[in-house]
Amino acid sequence: MGILNVTPDSFSDGGRYARPEAAVEQARTMIAEGAEIIDIGGESTRPGSAPVSLEEELNRVLPAIRALREAGVQVPISVDTYKAEVGRKALEAGAHMLNDIWGLRKDTEMAKVAAAYGCPIVIMHNRLEAVYDNFIPEVLQDLQESIRLAHEAGIKDSQIILDPGIGFAKTYEHNLQLMNELHRIVAMGYPVLLGTSRKSMIRTALQLPPDDVVEGTAATVTMGIVQGCEIMRVHDVRAMKRVAVMTDTIVRHRLSL
Repeated sequence: MGILNVTPDSFSDGGRYARPEAAVEQARTMIAEGAEIIDIGGESTRPGSAPVSLEEELNRVLPAIRALREAGVQVPISVDTYKAEVGRKALEAGAHMLNDIWGLRKDTEMAKVAAAYGCPIVIMHNRLEAVYDNFIPEVLQDLQESIRLAHEAGIKDSQIILDPGIGFAKTYEHNLQLMNELHRIVAMGYPVLLGTSRKSMIRTALQLPPDDVVEGTAATVTMGIVQGCEIMRVHDVRAMKRVAVMTDTIVRHRLSL
């Protein structure tokens, strides 16, 4: 999954692809490098970022989606939003799936939108604060609650993709612990998306800026695939595609022995 931020303030590529023409060019580049899904985001989720109004998010996201469709982009388009109305309008404009960083808990209508359109939806783990009594069991419990909300709205199991939420409501130590226990989320029985690309966990470990952590991101991608994660959400598609293919080859060989 290639990340396409159409925001002015995302932590590593803010403003680069805000124009529809630039978004199309970047999407084509990522697809040529191996992206199989394009994930469009119109609101930065970096720490300290200002909330974006519904109207502003729609004004950012919808032109990009329409431009990609008009340009003949063939891969599925995902929209990274927690607002149900953005999700609905994005699907009407030609998006194929939803990516909710609040796991259906921020906007209770989001689950209904996904159910009505029958589209895949990424349900990410998130909380207001990084406060836990028993970290991993509580992450699993929170995800189960989001799955319950999905089922109540009529979302089918075949639509659900889980995301552990690396970097969201988690300390540096939490993130490292979760990276070692991704297999427990995989064991819940749904495809798992891993979004670690250029995140603070990697930047902190390496003491490097966001645009210089491709090797660190590669390590997390490898860890995720080895534990069974199926979708990697990344900025550096060409390099991470190669990492994924090599890791997949080793894992498949191991499983066939």
